[in-house]
Amino acid sequence: MDDCGRVSKCFVILFNIVIAIVGFVMLALGLWLRFSSQTQGFFDIDLNTKQFVIGVTVLIALGIILLILAVLGHCGACSGSKGALTAYASLLGVLAGVFIAAGVLAYINSHEVGRQLAEFYKTVYLQYLNKGDPGLAATLKLFNNALDCCGIGVPLEALIQDTCPKKDFISLFTTASCPNAIQTLFDTNAPLVLGCFIGISIVMVFTSFCSCILSAAISRSLSSAFNAYTRIPAMPPAQYGSVPYGV
Repeated sequence: MDDCGRVSKCFVILFNIVIAIVGFVMLALGLWLRFSSQTQGFFDIDLNTKQFVIGVTVLIALGIILLILAVLGHCGACSGSKGALTAYASLLGVLAGVFIAAGVLAYINSHEVGRQLAEFYKTVYLQYLNKGDPGLAATLKLFNNALDCCGIGVPLEALIQDTCPKKDFISLFTTASCPNAIQTLFDTNAPLVLGCFIGISIVMVFTSFCSCILSAAISRSLSSAFNAYTRIPAMPPAQYGSVPYGV
C-alpha cells in the first residue's frame, strides 16, 4: 500500500474511534432518557405533540446507526474489505446529506422549535402543580438547572421552589422564566447550530473520500500481489552439449 493509502487508513481509523464514542454516548443518553425513573415523567405527559419522545427515539436510532458505521469502517480499514469500505463511504455520504438538511431545517425553524419546547415546559409545569408527581419534578429540575431559570414568571413560582436552582431570596426575583430562557437559547444559537451541522458534514464527506482512496489503494495492492504470485519467470533454454558418437 502506498503512502496516500496509509494516511487515508489512519484518518479513517481515527474518525471511526470518534464515531464509536459519539454513537455509544448518544445511545446511552437516549436509553437513559427513555427508561430512567428521573425522566420517565416526560413520557407520562399528555401532549398534543410528542416532540420529546420523537427526539429520544431519533437519538437512540442515530446512536445505533453510528455504531454500525464504526463497525463497517473498522472492518474496511483494518481487514481490507472493499465491500465494507464501499458501504461505509455510501452511508457516510447519506449521513452527510441528512446532517446538512437537519442543520438547515433547525436554523430555519429555530424560533418554532424553541416555542414548542417552551410550550412543553409550561405543560410539565402545570401538570406538576396539579399532580405533584416526582417524575415531573425531576423533569422541571433538568430544565431549571440546565438553563438557570425558574418557572413561567407567575406568582405560583413559590410552589415549585424545590425544583429551581438554589439561590438567595433576592435572586429568585431576578431569575429568568424558563419559557423565555428556552426561546432565547434557540434564537441566539441558531447560527452556531447550523455551523456545527455543516462542519460535521464536511468531515463526513472528507472521510468518505479517504475511504474511497483507501479502497483504491487496497485494490492496487491486491493486484500487485496477485501479479507477483502468478508471474512465471522466464527460464533460459537448456543448453545441450553434443555427445561424441560411440561414447
